[in-house]
Amino acid sequence: MTVATRATTQALRRLGFTFAADGSHAACLASAADGGWYAESWRLPATGPAVPTGLHLPGHRSENLRSQLVALPDGSVLVCRRDGERHDLVTLSAATDRHGRPVTAERSSATIRMPGLRLLPLPADAPSGPRAPVALALGSDTRPATTVWLLRTDGSAPQQVAELPGLHGSGVWLDRTGALLALDRVHDGLVRTVVLDLRSGGLSPLLEIGERSNDRLVLFDPDSRFALVRSDAPGTDRIGWGVLGGGEPLRFPEALDVEGMFLRPVALRPAHDGIRVAIQADHGAGCSLALWRPASGRLDPLPVPPGRLGAVGHWSAGGLRIPYSAPDHPAALATLDVDALLSQGPVPAAPGPVVPMPLQLAPLASGLPGPWRETVLPWRPGAAPRADTGSASPGWRLDGSAEPGDGGRWHAAKSLELPGPAGPLEAVLYGGDSWLSSPQLVLALHGGPADAWRLEFEPALQRMAAEGLAVLAPNQRGSTGYGLAHAMAIRGAWGGPDLDDVLHLLEAIAGRRAALGLEPPALFGVSYGGFLALLAAAHAPAGHVARCAVVAPFLSGARLLAEASASVRALTTRLDGGEPIEDARGPRDVLRLAHRIGAPLLIVHGDRDEVVPVGQSRSLRHELLRIGRTEGADFHYVEAAGAGHEVLAEEGGAVLHELLAAFLRSGRPG
Repeated sequence: MTVATRATTQALRRLGFTFAADGSHAACLASAADGGWYAESWRLPATGPAVPTGLHLPGHRSENLRSQLVALPDGSVLVCRRDGERHDLVTLSAATDRHGRPVTAERSSATIRMPGLRLLPLPADAPSGPRAPVALALGSDTRPATTVWLLRTDGSAPQQVAELPGLHGSGVWLDRTGALLALDRVHDGLVRTVVLDLRSGGLSPLLEIGERSNDRLVLFDPDSRFALVRSDAPGTDRIGWGVLGGGEPLRFPEALDVEGMFLRPVALRPAHDGIRVAIQADHGAGCSLALWRPASGRLDPLPVPPGRLGAVGHWSAGGLRIPYSAPDHPAALATLDVDALLSQGPVPAAPGPVVPMPLQLAPLASGLPGPWRETVLPWRPGAAPRADTGSASPGWRLDGSAEPGDGGRWHAAKSLELPGPAGPLEAVLYGGDSWLSSPQLVLALHGGPADAWRLEFEPALQRMAAEGLAVLAPNQRGSTGYGLAHAMAIRGAWGGPDLDDVLHLLEAIAGRRAALGLEPPALFGVSYGGFLALLAAAHAPAGHVARCAVVAPFLSGARLLAEASASVRALTTRLDGGEPIEDARGPRDVLRLAHRIGAPLLIVHGDRDEVVPVGQSRSLRHELLRIGRTEGADFHYVEAAGAGHEVLAEEGGAVLHELLAAFLRSGRPG
């Protein structure tokens, strides 16, 4: 066992929340302003605030973003660290040394070699004790087969309990002692839930709703045997419910089929009025929360602050706990008193529909009329969440959200609807109503491409806003959260419709700013967004881009396929990212377009990037030098030693944030 002195840090990013089965503790990965990820254990008392404790590793080591966590009822955290096909299991816990100083104790448990491994906590009433299992592991390989182990923290070897043909994932317990587990099985092109009996290792079917339907168990209450399912048997992907073994058919309520929303059941809890289910609805940059009760059939919106919820939660006597983040609130843990929220009355109605206005006619200040207003997320026509932004209000409490180190306030942002060449585009905006006339404006492009900007805390954009930069972060075509057609618009066309959207925005914004005597916008992009930013800088007319900063970019889909790892190649192939585009714009290959990039350029890349190999940026640097560009004047190149793909979130990330913000403001990195 090794120990490390525990430091007191303010976490700016948190992800991968997991809850102990009894709801007494939670765990997540966290990172502070200076980068470096560590496990964090949260104590969740029945009354009072949730309390996080950072479990920093000995030797100033950092956790990997691919580490999995399981929160245990005693406050310790089981961590699974992946290195290729090797998965090391360790237990971290808070302790004190002989001088009474707080330290982190690290104890190795076991190692499993398997291409894929997923951990599940055992249910609350599973047998306990020093040698009792604490979690379950599902290992998948290429045969394909799934191996199931019980895991202990006493250093003993994992106990294999079953080997199942085919791929199995997810995991919902059907009892409170850990004997019956519902798993999603992939077979014959379908995903269906089956039941694993851990006592015998046997499998039996659970959900077979339609002849060729995908049927998955989402939530289950062992006492009432209430089951919430997701199935496409009704013709589209829908949420349904029923009572297991009750003899009645599953119901698919219209209330749980909200157009334009992706509904995520987060947690359920029996109550005096029957089963209650907390439903998160994702749409675009934001999301909302509602309570659904099968007894009444209603979906009641809950008045929670605008932002981003974590799609995972735990509901106990202490309240509904769910991760939450907003542009001016770093990720933390919210506690909701659902009855108190319901007592505040119906959520107020939203304004009517918006008619798009050409960007050139948009006002520069004094509000955002017409489409130039904050977008809203209707649960049904005419309803929108209240815009309370405080960290505490009746029925809502946010614990552990970091404050700025300088004693000031984080910069707020809102979502905005912009006219695009093929329809409206939503964007996250920092800079207030006068963003278009800000001295400097950054057009920020997200990675992915199957991703989107959200109304959540984003350290890079926050740092730019702190430098006085207005930031417009659009969700161009290819972004998720706006329906299948929007997301799949770039399939087989990387740098096609999405580049059209970006160039359309650049042209309109640059023209409007030129009329005011202001410089054009700067471009910023990470990963796929870096590729898109470089394409935009090359294809935009002269004078439309002030400067361009990219982090971990690739040069083209074809070049990425030639260099990337097997998993990245598989993703690129699945999205047809290597397909060339034949149109009037010409190639979508940054290396072939380097001579057309006239704006000052900053390239940042980690030299151990496991997603986009650093060779992509090195090739661009070599090409810029070959065509006569001067490093340090025409372009700047920064290679972060030891950093991976998430270079801005790793150790030393704060320095890179400063460098990027300074360059985007002045054209000089620092």
